[in-house]
Amino acid sequence: MYEDLYGESIVARVGGRFKLSTLLQKRIVQLNRGSKPLVDSAGHDNLHIAIREVMEERIYLDTDNNLRVAPSPYGPGGAPDDISFNSM
Repeated sequence: MYEDLYGESIVARVGGRFKLSTLLQKRIVQLNRGSKPLVDSAGHDNLHIAIREVMEERIYLDTDNNLRVAPSPYGPGGAPDDISFNSM
């Protein structure tokens, strides 16, 4: 999973290595403070969780470099129970 940090696809998703570093750092702080993971977190550390959230486009930085959660395509209720996001 950490090898994804060296690929250009994750860097391109957020607009550069500095933004990627900022996004991951902010999200890890949130997770350390008790934020609920947006992906399956079973047995993974917070860096792994944050990387998966970026790869699945669940989080992003806004124009002021504030961390934002991407809106669910399923609306405020989230995905139906029969849909899995465990693609990684």
